[in-house]
Amino acid sequence: MDIPEKMNQKLDFESSVHQRINQLLSTIDMFKGSWKILEQNKSGYLKELRKIATIESIGSSTRIEGATLTDAEVEKLLRSVKITKLTTRDQQEVIGYYEALQIILDNYEDIMLEERYVHQMHGILLKHSHKDQTHKGKYKNLSNQVVANYPDGTQRTIFRTTEPHLTASEMEALLLWTGERLKENDLHPLLIIATFVYEFLSIHPYQDGNGRLSRLLTTLLLMKLDYQFIQYVSFEHVIESRKDDYYRALMDGQKNRYKKEERIEKWVLFFLESLIELTKRLEAKYDRYSKLKVGINERQQKIIAYVKKQATAQINEIESHLSDSSRNTIKKDLAYLVNEGLLLKSGAGRGVRYYVEKK
Repeated sequence: MDIPEKMNQKLDFESSVHQRINQLLSTIDMFKGSWKILEQNKSGYLKELRKIATIESIGSSTRIEGATLTDAEVEKLLRSVKITKLTTRDQQEVIGYYEALQIILDNYEDIMLEERYVHQMHGILLKHSHKDQTHKGKYKNLSNQVVANYPDGTQRTIFRTTEPHLTASEMEALLLWTGERLKENDLHPLLIIATFVYEFLSIHPYQDGNGRLSRLLTTLLLMKLDYQFIQYVSFEHVIESRKDDYYRALMDGQKNRYKKEERIEKWVLFFLESLIELTKRLEAKYDRYSKLKVGINERQQKIIAYVKKQATAQINEIESHLSDSSRNTIKKDLAYLVNEGLLLKSGAGRGVRYYVEKK
C-alpha cells in the first residue's frame, strides 16, 4: 500500500464522525473570515495580544515537556535574557522556543515544509540546550518513545515510535504527502495539518525536542494556510490545559500503528475542538482588551496592571502603589472593575483580595 492510500485509510471515518468534523471545520473557517475583517482595521490591541500569546505559548509548550517555569517567570526571563546567563535547562528551552517561534511568526511565508527547514528549526529550538548540541538538527540514532511528564515529576510512556533506521524514509514520505496535499488542495487544510502533526509525533524523528517542534510546526502551517489568528492566542496553552486528552487522542491511533485498523479520528477531533476552544479564548481576550483600553481611565488601568503583576492584591497594597489617589477613589474603582468583570475578588471584609482572571 502506498503512502496516500495509508493516509486515506487513517482518515476513513464513520459518517457521524465526518459530520462532526465538517461542523467543526465550518465553525473555525467562519471565525477565520470574521477575524480577518477585524485584523484589517489594524487594531492596536493585536500587538499586546501577540505578546501575551507568545509568553503563554513558550511557557505551556515547555511545561508540557516537563519544564517548571511559570508564565510570569518566562516573561521575566525574556526581559532580561541579554544579561542573564542561561544556567538551567528550563531557561535554555524557553529561550530556544522563543527564538524559533519568533522566526516562524516573522518569516512563515519564506519557510518551506522541507527537511532542511525542519532540521534548521530543530537546531534553533535546541540552540541553547547544552546537552543537545551533538544531535540538534539531526534525525535520531537511538530508539526513543513518547513520554508524558507530569508536575509531580512522574512519567508515563505513551507509545513507542519509529525506529532510527526507518526515520529518514518515513519523514521523507510524510513531507512529500503533506506537500502534495497542500498543492492539490484535495483535503481540507486543517485535516492536512492534523494528520501531519499526528504522523510527526508518531515518527518522533529527533532524539529530543519532538513535542516542542511539533507545536512550532503546527503554528508554521496554520500561519502559511492563512489561519493567522493563531499568533494572537496560544494553541500550546489550550493543549496544556487538555494534556490528558492530548495524550489519549494520540494513544488511540498509536495502539494500531502500522496496522490497517489504525484510525486517527479521536486525534483529529481533539485537534479541531482545541482550535474551537482557541477561537473562543481569542474572542474573550480581544473583547476584554478592547474594553480595557476604551472603557476605563488611566488610574483604573494602573490598578489592573498592578494586580496582574502581583497575581493578587489587597486594597491597602493598591493604595500604597497609587499613593496619589485616595482610598475612597480606589474603592470605587475596584467596585467598578469587579462589576465590569475586569477584576475578580475572593475573601470577605479585610481579607478581600483582587486578581485578574486567566483565560
